[in-house]
Amino acid sequence: MDHTPAAQRRLRAVHDHLSPTADESPSHLRSNPTAGEFFSEQGYSVVLPEKLQTGKWNVYRSMRSPLQLVSKFANHPEIGTLHDNFVRSVDTFRDYKYLGTRVRVDGTVGEYKWMTYGEAGTARSAIGSGLIYYGVPKGSSIGLYFINRPEWLILDHACSAYSFISVPLYDTLGPDAVKYIVSHAVVQVIFCVPETLNVLLSYLSDIPTVRLIVVVGGMDDQIPSVPSSSGVQIVTYSKLLNVGRSNLQPFCPPKPDDIATICYTSGTTGTPKGAVLTHGNFIASIAGGTMDEKFGPSDVYISYLPLAHIYERANQVMVVHFGIAVGFYQGDSMKLMDDLAVLRPTIFCSVPRLYNRIYAGITNAVKTSGGLKERLFNAAYNAKRQALLHGKNPSPMWDRLVFNKIKEKLGGRVRLMASGASPLSPDIMEFLKICFGGRVTEGYGMTESTCVISCIDEGDPLGGHVGSPNPACEIKLVDVPEMNYTSDDQPNPRGEICVRGPIVFRGYHKDEAQTREVIDEDGWLHTGDIGTWLPGGRLKIIDRKKNIFKLAQGEYIAPEKIENVYAKCKFVAQCFVYGDSLNASLVAVVSVDHDVLKAWATSEGIMYNDLAQLCNDSRAKAVVLSEMDAAGRDAQLRGFEFVKAVTLVTEPFTLENGLLTPTFKIKRPQAKEYFAKAISDMYSELSRTDNSQKTL
Repeated sequence: MDHTPAAQRRLRAVHDHLSPTADESPSHLRSNPTAGEFFSEQGYSVVLPEKLQTGKWNVYRSMRSPLQLVSKFANHPEIGTLHDNFVRSVDTFRDYKYLGTRVRVDGTVGEYKWMTYGEAGTARSAIGSGLIYYGVPKGSSIGLYFINRPEWLILDHACSAYSFISVPLYDTLGPDAVKYIVSHAVVQVIFCVPETLNVLLSYLSDIPTVRLIVVVGGMDDQIPSVPSSSGVQIVTYSKLLNVGRSNLQPFCPPKPDDIATICYTSGTTGTPKGAVLTHGNFIASIAGGTMDEKFGPSDVYISYLPLAHIYERANQVMVVHFGIAVGFYQGDSMKLMDDLAVLRPTIFCSVPRLYNRIYAGITNAVKTSGGLKERLFNAAYNAKRQALLHGKNPSPMWDRLVFNKIKEKLGGRVRLMASGASPLSPDIMEFLKICFGGRVTEGYGMTESTCVISCIDEGDPLGGHVGSPNPACEIKLVDVPEMNYTSDDQPNPRGEICVRGPIVFRGYHKDEAQTREVIDEDGWLHTGDIGTWLPGGRLKIIDRKKNIFKLAQGEYIAPEKIENVYAKCKFVAQCFVYGDSLNASLVAVVSVDHDVLKAWATSEGIMYNDLAQLCNDSRAKAVVLSEMDAAGRDAQLRGFEFVKAVTLVTEPFTLENGLLTPTFKIKRPQAKEYFAKAISDMYSELSRTDNSQKTL
């Protein structure tokens, strides 16, 4: 329970208003004209008093747990750590499927092969015991330097069972960042795959804290030797497993306040920051976030989002708690749809970028099919949309005729689709609900809040927001006068989103200065995101303090919002919108959808040697800009929010070329530098056009 003075003060105030007098029924509020000021019900949220330095009393909590922030699972209060969570699941779901993979020893793929919860528990004990055998002391940092696969989770469970600290190493951060993280977190053991081993060995002298390297998927006879003077041993995962089995050690369980992981956020600038997250942080986050969810061993989840990112990490804690089966993708995002078809998951968590591509692919296929198929799809879509809008069950006929074929693209069984990492357009959410059925939800969170800050409640029919607070935290909006966001704004209050509760991280590792920048003296985490409260106690993200910039005429621009609008264009695979205070208009670099652009060129009879040539064709630029303008009008962008020039590129924005963070956000400073010439050329062209028009 929250015991801070401010929280106790609020609870006393609420209690005074809720407590019945001697002649009143206990179930009714005492008659008091100011009761609403202390406990105001807002649909999915309640408002509790907190006198802010600026603005009004406006601290919001979930309607599901208004008087006490959730810190434990209601049905299992004995679970205080990730270790407790896994121990219970191994006992409860011992013979149920847990970890599934398709890749066989010879490299071919087929059906999923499964490891049970019991088998994973046995492997966890062996790996932890193996680390102790090699002399790794309790509390050591263990680096995980490979992508999603069963060994990642088994190792993470081993860290929890034996009080080690897991430190994910993004395989796309590059050597300098890896060296920095390993040294900064004093990583003593690194688990990697054979492909990464040689890279690690090339800078072994730069990471002197490392004493053991474990090669996952490596063969004993192919492990290179290193000089004994280096003080580093290299063993295979299978050898560590066997050594541990022969030398099993009792668990060394952590406490809820012990560090579970140091998650380094790559961000868009500067050196990575290590967010210190405790076992209690994770348990509170998942206990609150799944308070009313009904999952079980019959559910299947596909793991392909980076495990080094808090979104997937938190999902895996949830998976364990409910005994859900986890199937891993092959490691190639281009083969994800094939993995989905074979695994047939019931739960699908993704990011708007993929949902936008699913939307564009389906709508483009419908338009190109033409004739009867297009008319049938539109009729089915509109009929189902009207039914959902009026709270009615749509006719199953439409699913049989149209939507079941679309559902098969994700395996045909998905009953929950969740989106995170960046805003999902309301019409994309509506599209997913209609085409795939089941529940579609959107959440908001960050590493520093152990993932979920808020999420759309089940049964809420509206999109375009990120729901009500996680029952494990409370939220307030703080005025940002320099950006004209205040609690007095009409029709709804606006301000920087601040979060407090048991989900808030301990701070940045070895960085008190940056910790103080984001956590104030009252324990509020300042997210840097600008939000507003919509009717019903729903939170909506409207801006970002850091990414905002001014155009020459003084207008503020939030580029991510505009990029999300343009992402719905069929030609646009990805989009980077740029502007600055020296120019009056925006420009954009568009990574094109190859197939769509080629199909358009064919329909127009345009000849070209390669895609790069087509991207430079003025007619291609014109049609893409026209489509983007149409999307901008549909979204009611303001005049200065429309881009005035585009550069088309064939190369996607990826983690590998340094243009995306591991959470798939555009690295703006890097993108600005990467596309500096294109940006300069676009502004020069716009300047020439303006001058010629003035001359006329």
